[in-house]
Amino acid sequence: MPKKARELTATELRRITKPGLFAVGGVAGLLFRVTDTGSQSWILRTMVGTKRRDIGLGGFPDVTLAQARDKARELKEKITQGIDPVEERKAARRSLIASQLSSITFEQAAAEFIRMKEREFRNPRNSEQWTSTLLAYAMPHIGKVPVHELQLSHIKSVLDPIWETKTETAKRIQGRLENILGWCAIHGYRSEENPARWKGYLDKVYPAPSKTRKRNHHAALELNAMPEFMGKLRTRAGAAARALEFLILTASRTNEVIGDKRIGKAGITWPEIDFEKRIWSVPAERMKSGKDHKVPLTERAIELLKAQKESSKGSLVFANPDGGIPSNNFLTSVLKRMDIDVTAHGFRSTFKDWARECTAYADEVSELALAHVNSDETRAAYARSELMDKRRLMMADWEHYCYHGRPEKASNVVSIGGAKS
Repeated sequence: MPKKARELTATELRRITKPGLFAVGGVAGLLFRVTDTGSQSWILRTMVGTKRRDIGLGGFPDVTLAQARDKARELKEKITQGIDPVEERKAARRSLIASQLSSITFEQAAAEFIRMKEREFRNPRNSEQWTSTLLAYAMPHIGKVPVHELQLSHIKSVLDPIWETKTETAKRIQGRLENILGWCAIHGYRSEENPARWKGYLDKVYPAPSKTRKRNHHAALELNAMPEFMGKLRTRAGAAARALEFLILTASRTNEVIGDKRIGKAGITWPEIDFEKRIWSVPAERMKSGKDHKVPLTERAIELLKAQKESSKGSLVFANPDGGIPSNNFLTSVLKRMDIDVTAHGFRSTFKDWARECTAYADEVSELALAHVNSDETRAAYARSELMDKRRLMMADWEHYCYHGRPEKASNVVSIGGAKS
């Protein structure tokens, strides 16, 4: 018969500082554990069926000696009744987790999904856009609904009011709902069924976006108005006017030229300019495509850059008076002062109209100039070569058109791009 341990007192326990396991008596198998770090806790070492179990009873002094003995007696009574306390605890934990998972609301799931996706977003504003659109259109309807309860009727409550009137916004929200609910299913918050899925599900409920939405293109200047506009722009003083002129001549995006002050992203910098090769190398992090982009520079573009360099105080080519990143209305303010109701981005559309209507350059050449991503294999092959020589000729023709319009030529004369005048 095993030797019965002497019952220790609480005072005696506090004197134990040496690491190890110590029998405290009162209940067979009740041990006081002291670790190398000095932490103290309770263990019940006992047989459960054919298995020896070390069952934790909590830390000391949160769990007192008297409480530890009571807990040990209760567990031994369960074992006598054929209950495994360890398995019972595991089952209770699984039940608790399942209960917590089933109660997570769409609002909570969306916040966690966006937090997780932030690492993938190239632009920090993407998470703001996700949050703001969901807050405006989805949360009022389904924000407080547990995700395991969401059905088609809930999704329709979000999309029905805006599918016909704000189709592009509605389609973006549908995609975000589909992604979030798919993520919820993977993490066990709901079943695999996804009521926000488009293909094979919501496409049977709603008309295709291409059949309903009215595309809101950026307001662009009429092609035949370019020479007059550029003539007036050229006479205006200031870095903003020069930045807008450079943007137009290079068919670039606003962020590529002046950056985005809202997220601290700088625009074009001097190290990106190769005056000798007459090339501007835009880094991937500032491109919408996420890929490096090279821009051939025309005579006037080089002239603009050299003039800016004379007054430059830092690395930014186009900066505010303090040398920092310009505000986001840097270019639009110029257009407003000129009383021109177009957007800076709209000049890319004007460039594309010119390339299609006034030249015979292959579409791939102007697409490369605009840094448009296309998965077509033929265009991908063009993209690998960058068609720099053809693009340089095209941008020179574009510059000529911007300031002088189409050249007056005989009907049998073909322009550099191959278009008949």
